[in-house]
Amino acid sequence: MKILLTGFNAFGTVKVNPSQLIVEHFAANPPDGIDLITEVLPTEFEAAGNRIRALIRQHLPDAVLCLGVAQKRDKINLEGVARNINIAEIPDNSGKMLSGKKIVEDGADIYHSTLPLTQLQDALTERFIPVAISDNAGGYVCNHVFYSARHEIEQRKMQIPCGFIHVPRIAEQEGELGLSLRVMVTAVRGCLEVLVSPAKVDANTD
Repeated sequence: MKILLTGFNAFGTVKVNPSQLIVEHFAANPPDGIDLITEVLPTEFEAAGNRIRALIRQHLPDAVLCLGVAQKRDKINLEGVARNINIAEIPDNSGKMLSGKKIVEDGADIYHSTLPLTQLQDALTERFIPVAISDNAGGYVCNHVFYSARHEIEQRKMQIPCGFIHVPRIAEQEGELGLSLRVMVTAVRGCLEVLVSPAKVDANTD
């Protein structure tokens, strides 16, 4: 099975982006049985949107799993909805805001995730990893990439799972907001396993 896995580089006050570290981990240690395509996207509205579309066209994956960081959240968030709007409180890494601008001018208002969200949630819960299904992917570059990926897949009439997962910040010590990088890697590994074998959820953590 061919899966496209993406994250983002550092931006703003986020000096270390856990989504980048997770993607780099799997690039170096791909799970058995998966033809994994990995890429760290630039945290730039237009460049990231164009790149995710190009990756889908180039590789024609069987599933797309995009990762990003939500600094103020304390668990893995399985995003259910991508919205056709950019909302920026800070500029992206190219200096652009794009706030209030549609991602695709004549595109659908929303796209729903086509990932098996309930199965993903169950898989992480069985691993004792804090997880929630969310309907708020924000309006920054994460939502932009989520929407762009779903739009590209719809335009190409591809019947494949595609969605977005927000991870929290890296907690350096117990009690801090966020999760350890090890736990986040385990969570994404669990999600990849569900995508490969959706009917079989293995609760082993390693």
